[in-house]
Amino acid sequence: MGGLILLAAIAIAALLIFLRAGPEEKPPEENIPLVQAQPLEIRSGNLMVRGSGTIRAREELTLSAEVAGKLVYVNPRLREGQSVSRGTTLFRIDTSDYRNAVQTAQADVASQNVAVMEAREEVSLAKAELARFQQRGASSNAYASVDDSDYAARILPPDMLTQNQRPDSPQTGSGGATNGLATREPQLQSARAALRRAQAQLSDAQTALRRTTVRAPFSGVVRSEEIALGSYVAPGQSLGTMVGTADFEAVIPLSETEAALIPALWRPGGNRIEASVYSDYGGTRYRWQAFVDRANSVLNPQTRTIDVFLRIPNPLRGGAPAVVQKEGQESAGASGAPPLFVGSFVDAEITGRALDQYAVLPLEALRPGNQIWLVQNGKLRIVDVEIYQRTDTQALIGTAGLGAKPRVILGTLKTATDGQRVRVAEDRNAAAKAGKAKTGKPKTTKSETDKTE
Repeated sequence: MGGLILLAAIAIAALLIFLRAGPEEKPPEENIPLVQAQPLEIRSGNLMVRGSGTIRAREELTLSAEVAGKLVYVNPRLREGQSVSRGTTLFRIDTSDYRNAVQTAQADVASQNVAVMEAREEVSLAKAELARFQQRGASSNAYASVDDSDYAARILPPDMLTQNQRPDSPQTGSGGATNGLATREPQLQSARAALRRAQAQLSDAQTALRRTTVRAPFSGVVRSEEIALGSYVAPGQSLGTMVGTADFEAVIPLSETEAALIPALWRPGGNRIEASVYSDYGGTRYRWQAFVDRANSVLNPQTRTIDVFLRIPNPLRGGAPAVVQKEGQESAGASGAPPLFVGSFVDAEITGRALDQYAVLPLEALRPGNQIWLVQNGKLRIVDVEIYQRTDTQALIGTAGLGAKPRVILGTLKTATDGQRVRVAEDRNAAAKAGKAKTGKPKTTKSETDKTE
């Protein structure tokens, strides 16, 4: 009986061994690197050249007096930080001495007018006397009646006049030379010159009188002042500084590559190049309209950059919020918007050249040598790109060689060769989402099942 049981056990064991399933065969797993990739954003339109710089006044002057004297009036608004309008009287100097100088010059002009009138009358009398003398010369004994009381005898004595001289003799020429004095024309010219000198002195006196009142040449803000009522000022003495507020300038240094993206930058009389200036105030970013005024043709010796000057009209008018406010969030109104401050540091955007297409590349995806890694059909492709502009977070590149709907690889790989197979992490996530949508529950992998167990 025991033998039968042993034989039955051996038969059952042999049957189990014969019927057991063989080990599950799995294809060898390929060592395909897993990468992260994202689509590139393709844009079209104008490039925006970005830079930073400092705001400065476009017009600034030093307040000073052109004449000396005592200050008898100082405008109360002539204080640091106050704004003044164009034509406003800033200060006035005592005019007593300058009014007296004008009256003295006016008297001199009147006196010289009389002298000119007298000289003109004497010229008329002298010309009449010479005409009468010439009539006498028509007869042979014309000089017999000439005596010392004749006006012409004062120029030539009677004995010389009575000499019978030929018209072409040398002495006639000498006599002709004295005709200018005989007509008293030099005396009239001297009187007229004295009148012009007196008139010039009157003009100088009137100008000095007008300069006793100093007015604001433009609307602006007083930056500094060193002036007090009753003090004595001298010509050229600095009494303060004032900056114009009609326009400000922003000096934006750009590299040669960035400047080359701005069309018509070096073309005189070209189209107006629009720009924007941004400044932060109270945690809010504000924007002011601007345009390119000019560019410096001399490189900055310290930075080796090109200084581009942006002109900002109406800088004291409040800027517009640069960020669109969310619904329910209060935005700063026009009255609460700050002015643009001289000396503040600002960011700027200048309208660059227009492109049919360009791509926005995350800066972390840019490889050495201006290369990027793309994923196409599950394979890695290495592409050389042209960089138009780069910032701290992104780069604008050309679309040549990118293909349709390009996807760029982020992060790094130990080795990267053109054409190698890669797996995209986004594909696994998309498959999991698709499986969840079909079955109503997330699709789990073998490794996840093992972890659950």
